[in-house]
Amino acid sequence: MSAMTLNPPRRSDFRVGLAKNRGLIAIVVVFACLLLFVDLISPVSLGYYDINSIISSGAALALASIGQTFVILVGGFDLSAGAVISLVNSFVATTPQDTVAAQIGVVFAGLAVGAAVGLVNGLLIVKGRLNGFIVTLGMTILLAGIQEGIVKGESPFALPNAFSYLGSAYWGKIPVSLIVTAVIFVLTGLFLRYHRTGRAIYAIGGNREAARAAGIKVNRVRMGVYVAGSVLAAIGGLMEAGRVSSVASTQGYGEGIIFAVFAAAVIGGVSLQGGRGNMVGAASGVVLLGVVQNILFLENAPNYWIDAIDGGVILFALILARVIGGEASAE
Repeated sequence: MSAMTLNPPRRSDFRVGLAKNRGLIAIVVVFACLLLFVDLISPVSLGYYDINSIISSGAALALASIGQTFVILVGGFDLSAGAVISLVNSFVATTPQDTVAAQIGVVFAGLAVGAAVGLVNGLLIVKGRLNGFIVTLGMTILLAGIQEGIVKGESPFALPNAFSYLGSAYWGKIPVSLIVTAVIFVLTGLFLRYHRTGRAIYAIGGNREAARAAGIKVNRVRMGVYVAGSVLAAIGGLMEAGRVSSVASTQGYGEGIIFAVFAAAVIGGVSLQGGRGNMVGAASGVVLLGVVQNILFLENAPNYWIDAIDGGVILFALILARVIGGEASAE
């Protein structure tokens, strides 16, 4: 009889479960609060929500957040994602593109620039053993200066079709940017969960020395995530510039997108200490920030209050995640 008796779940197991999913739970609660608030102040506005618009307008944030999640999971930081977005956009927009083949070639060259930035970051941090925060901060300043020099304060527009395809084209009624972003989220999520290198990323973030003792090529994986992060930021930048058909001198870096990138990952449950988090949480954080931006747009919020409102929502989500997760969620 005793063998068939099911042991009730322990309270500690329940709290650990809450801690593991605290980001998602907090995001659901924040969503509910936002929708209730909007319904109270303007019931009609809810009818205008369009998930296609939310994702396509936040493609740069979404893909940069994926790359940042990789870096954070191994216990690193990369502040240069916004500067990569700006530099790649400026490089592609100011390079002569007389034929379709040339246009496509320049787009791939832009991605190669992103990969080169990630490689340099990885070499300095992993091989040079320099502080990741300082290295990527210095890289951000360097890339921002190069970007300003390329565009000379101007804003190129009327970009070629190959450049704008990812950001503005549609397959039927669905934006290409939404499809590409969703596919990348799914593939990276599956990669982290089932691929050996994906599991190695978690192991490195959890305990680097233990991962090295287990035979994982720690340095190679760490360098790889910096390259992947910069490439994903470059793709996101191409989408954003294609969506608005222009490149602003302040795009990406000047807009402070890196803060939203970190916020999207962290409120989705990705630990800044490394080794914990997933793409579902990161995607949820991106969607939450996208919904907030759409609410502010629909309600005609004054531009000078938008940053304050964004920051308040992020802090609320983080505090709520801490309360839900209890001590197990403490960083």
